[in-house]
Amino acid sequence: MKLAKTIAGLLAAGAVLGAVTPAAANPAAAVAAAVPVMPLGDSITQGGSIGGYRLDLGAKLRADGRSIDFVGSLADGPASMPDRNHEGHPGWTIAQIDANVSGWLNTYRPRTILLHIGTNDMYGSDPAGAPRRLSALVDRITAQAPDTELFVATIIPIRFADQTVRTFNAAIAPDMRAKAAAGKRVHLVDMYPSVAVADLPDGIHPNAAGYSKMATTWYNALKAVPGSIGGDPQPPAGEGPCTATPRVVGTWNGGFQGEVSVANGGTAALDGWTVRFTLPGGQSVTQVWGGTASGTSPVTVKNAAYNGSLGAGATTTFGFLVSGPGAASLDAATCTSP
Repeated sequence: MKLAKTIAGLLAAGAVLGAVTPAAANPAAAVAAAVPVMPLGDSITQGGSIGGYRLDLGAKLRADGRSIDFVGSLADGPASMPDRNHEGHPGWTIAQIDANVSGWLNTYRPRTILLHIGTNDMYGSDPAGAPRRLSALVDRITAQAPDTELFVATIIPIRFADQTVRTFNAAIAPDMRAKAAAGKRVHLVDMYPSVAVADLPDGIHPNAAGYSKMATTWYNALKAVPGSIGGDPQPPAGEGPCTATPRVVGTWNGGFQGEVSVANGGTAALDGWTVRFTLPGGQSVTQVWGGTASGTSPVTVKNAAYNGSLGAGATTTFGFLVSGPGAASLDAATCTSP
């Protein structure tokens, strides 16, 4: 009798423990809650023994209460770094990343990718062809993983090849914006002005201060895209009723004019809209028409009184002026409606 009671008691205890600790019984369930983010690129992504931008970026996201998991086949950084995984391959070119990315996408299935690649192409045999190679890489990623948020950075300066870098960045910016306008989840991040040549001890790789600046730029870009680091995801590409398409209208030394087209792609009328987009570090909106602007990172623009109601298929635009250092660049904008 005592033995039977003991067995019954153990079974009951096991049932209670199983009911209150499902995560302990299935550790994979807890891991699955984290958003998989793949840092992708070359040695600047790898970051050496200091962990690159990944160190400060991870800290910023954790401080925000975000549950993210850096993913990749490599692990670098200080032993105290909570999350050391990445896909940053020292010395690699765009073509080498392109030749391997399909396998990484299949293995890690990232929700978000942070792509900084092209530095090694700048002093290779064909720097002029680098924008074309990057475009092909981005097309490969978006075709295989269309729901992944792909953040594509302009590359940071190279002390001895600055004009080559500038030419590359100027070529990829409109290409990435065109892909975003076509409905791909591609977000241009203007990283070049974030890091000064003084932050590059060897002329190529940032020091800790430079990597921290990169982390801030990545962080601001991620915060501007709902769902990229958790929270409410964006609707599937082309299916959201409210869309926003930005473009640069004109540029001058120290500033530029931008415009955003807001469209109602749904079947019901919209009663108000809010657009968000991120500007490169140091830039700010100085004037806006067709809307009311607030904030700097990201910039938030709400409709004016006269253009908030959009019938099915209707569009409206708002414009703005930007001042500050760096290239004229607009990341893909997001649009929400009550």
